[in-house]
Formats: sequence, structure tokens, C-alpha cells
Amino acid sequence: MNDKVKVAIIGPGNIGTDLMIKVMRNSKRLEMGAMVGVDPESDGLARAQRLGIATTAEGIDGLVKLDVFKDIDIVFDATSAGAHKRHNEVLQKHGVQVIDLTPAALGPYVIPAINLEAENATNMNMVTCGGQATIPMVAAVSRVAKVHYAEIVASISSKSAGPGTRANIDEFTETTKAAIEKLGGAERGKAIIVLNPAEPPLIMRDTVFVLSEAADQEKVEASILKMVAAVQAYVPGYRLKQRVQFDVIPADNPLNVPKLGLRHGLKTSVFLEVEGAAHYLPSYAGNLDIMTSAALACADMMASRRIASGIARGLKEAA
Repeated sequence: MNDKVKVAIIGPGNIGTDLMIKVMRNSKRLEMGAMVGVDPESDGLARAQRLGIATTAEGIDGLVKLDVFKDIDIVFDATSAGAHKRHNEVLQKHGVQVIDLTPAALGPYVIPAINLEAENATNMNMVTCGGQATIPMVAAVSRVAKVHYAEIVASISSKSAGPGTRANIDEFTETTKAAIEKLGGAERGKAIIVLNPAEPPLIMRDTVFVLSEAADQEKVEASILKMVAAVQAYVPGYRLKQRVQFDVIPADNPLNVPKLGLRHGLKTSVFLEVEGAAHYLPSYAGNLDIMTSAALACADMMASRRIASGIARGLKEAA
């Protein structure tokens, strides 16, 4: 018996197409069921058709009409924050698990290295590319000391920022900030994204600044290295660009943190880079690769749970 769970992807752009290839190449629990778009001329839809996958250019309504929809257990939404609300409403009515790659944040934030095992919601939000890359570092510091403030700067190649990314810049900063506080454990967070037009395109780079209570620097660094290894388990191109740096902020010369006031302690600086696996996108597009890799890890976990509990729709009927 085929013990794979069927999935659909809404949004046949760069992220959706890369995710489709990852599902087909890397997943032991997932099987492509459908690719969904709104543009009949979409390259992603054409590629899916050539691979023998059911497609529709009629959006979410077209997906529901497809014969294969009755077997779909998990749907990835790789469209936009604005479109996701309706997509989610329709899919929830049909009892389909939703993995949200937009910044809509209707469901709980999920970063595999931090909280995948604990989450089992019907809609899971993958935060943002910058969040997936940087928030694990904030959480790593939080495991050792209370974090007052965390600021992340995600720098990506302009060529790897498609129309969806550009249309959701405000949502990116707001969603990432909220997740820094909720998942990272910071009292206050801040997120900045930089679209770098350099040629040749630069690999994704991320900088994380964390101000925490005073802590043992060796323990903080060890926690960060352990977290890096956890992320590398599903994003092989994720790595530290250089050693973790520390600065002691003395009590007699504290920093003024907006809305928090004066704080002192340990400033930890982490410098990262994310190289993509180049399944569909260029290797410099690590920002997109980390999103699809995180979503795949999430879906694999959901599929394992569904198979174990016997609630996978397609497998039920096949049995």
C-alpha cells in the first residue's frame, strides 16, 4: 500500500515550484497531488503538468473541483497574506491541514528547530524567511538567559525577492517581530529586511543582535551551536559566517531599549548565511530555500502523525 500523504500547493511561483520539487525528491511521507494557480501561462503550472501532476488555473475553487482533492490531506499556501484568509476558510471546511508560507499568521508560528514537535494546529504559519533563519538564534540565547531585546537584519538578493515578497514587506517585518518575541523569547523584537541589488547576486546573509541578562558566554555559544545543528538537519546550507561575538554592557553604561528603558547585560552578535540547495532556485536564494525546507519538515511531521493515527483521507480510502 502507498503510505504517502497527498499534498497540494497553492501558488506556482518560485517558492511553490521549489517546494514541489522538494516534495518529489526529498520527502518519504508526501506525494504531490495538485499544483494550483490563477495564471494559465504560469511556468510552475506547466512544469507540474509535465511531471504528471494535476493542475488548475482557477485558484482555490479549482482545487476543490479536482477529482484528486478528496485525497488531499495537506495544502501549502505560497501565495500572499491577503489571499490566504479565504484559502484557509475553504480548506478548514474540508478538514485539510494548512501550512502557510505567507506572513498572514492566522495559525501559530512554527519554526521546526524550536517548536515543531509541540504544535498540532490545523493551520501552521512558517513565519518568514528572515524569521526561519534568525529566530532560532534568539531562542538559543533565551535557553541560557532572559532576552531583553533582539534585532534581526535579513539581507537577500533582490533577484530572489519575487512579487509576493515585495508585496508583503510590511507583513514581513510585523510577523517576524511578533515571532521574535513569541518564539524567540525576547521582551521586544525588531526585524529589518534588505533587498540587495548587487551583481552577481549575493547569498542570503542574516545578522542577529541579542541583548540579554548577564550570562556565561561559553554556555551561550554552545547553545547557539546546538541550534545551528538543529536547523542544518533540514536546511543543509545554513551556517555561521563567523564565530559568535560578545560584548558586555555594564550597569553603569546601559543601553536604552525603546519601550523597555535602560538595560545592561550581555550583547550577543550572530552572523549567518543561508545557501540554497538549488533544487529549482539558484543557490543564492537561501531565503526561499529555508522557507520551503521548513515547510517540508512541517508537512513531513504532519503526515507522520496522520498516518500513525489513521486519519489520512487518501490512505483511508485506499485501505
